[in-house]
Amino acid sequence: MPETHGAPRRRDERSQPSRSRDASGRDAPLYGALDLGTNNCRLLIARPSREGFRVVDSFSRIVRLGEGLSRTGLLDPRAMDRAYDALALCAERIVRKGVESARLSAVATQACRAAENGAEFIDRVRKGTGLRLRIIDPSEEAQLAVEGCLNLIDPKAEAVLVIDVGGGSTEMSWLKREGVEWTTTAWMSAPVGVVTLAERHPEPPNSGEAWYEAMVADMGAAIAAGGIVDEPMLELFRQDRAHLVGTSGAITSLAGIHLNLPRYNRDRVDGLWMTRGECEAAADRLKALGPDGRAREACIGPDRADLVLAGAAILEAVQRAWPSERVRVADRGLREGLLLQRMREDKKPTKSRRRRRGRGRGAPPAA
Repeated sequence: MPETHGAPRRRDERSQPSRSRDASGRDAPLYGALDLGTNNCRLLIARPSREGFRVVDSFSRIVRLGEGLSRTGLLDPRAMDRAYDALALCAERIVRKGVESARLSAVATQACRAAENGAEFIDRVRKGTGLRLRIIDPSEEAQLAVEGCLNLIDPKAEAVLVIDVGGGSTEMSWLKREGVEWTTTAWMSAPVGVVTLAERHPEPPNSGEAWYEAMVADMGAAIAAGGIVDEPMLELFRQDRAHLVGTSGAITSLAGIHLNLPRYNRDRVDGLWMTRGECEAAADRLKALGPDGRAREACIGPDRADLVLAGAAILEAVQRAWPSERVRVADRGLREGLLLQRMREDKKPTKSRRRRRGRGRGAPPAA
């Protein structure tokens, strides 16, 4: 997987009002990235800029599209209605901002991949909103998450594991530094996310360590089943020559708890370094709060109160399998990867452009 240059380093470098210009001096065109996940529906609209892109508009709503999917194999009608309503709002924003369809990347992930009626729902969205969602496979999902997080990797590290915790699956990508480039050496998709894990292990009235450890063990078994065995890479983690990058709402919520934020602040969370001990301490605090206490936390809220500890358990399982003292928190990922990918593709000269440039430099006319 080639390195993607130009990913924005911080939110303050990509969210300020911008009138980015192209080579002709005109306003740079707008691009859109839409991600329909198992738990969230997210939209990002941005203009290219020298440091990557600057955000013009964004939208995020918890829709729980995958609610009940692990039990029935189907998307629930109410869940589909919630997701459809959020997508309709996204379509309105896209039209209002004037994003051309050729510059919009819209994808759906695990819930639509796994559901028997996933394709049917995608067709309903297309007919009702005009949005053409593409169901991507786990390998592309993992690749896009890596592209969106590349600028958060410590350049002094020798290896990194990028963890993208979703609602229905968790993508893990191992990268190794080769000179100034980062190369993906392995990846896997575990069919365990915060929604599936929370549904498998509903929180008991008097939840204790055994309940939490059951979630950690569930994710640990999924990691082992992935069959990623790389002893030299594992040794880099044991020697603290590698680190983790964690991208998901659950992990950013964990960071918000660690920082004692009165309200969620992306500029303070994105790019934050947390030690393994700090992650465990934040998880312990969440356990002690209980469901009602977690719902009252500004960085969590009632929509994530029953999911955030599932995310902490997934991170804990990864840290046990691939021990690392450092985790870099990423409030970015798939959407940013989609934007950077599409902007990079549009920068590539087409054959017609190359021919025009050749004639402009005085190339001889065709015989």
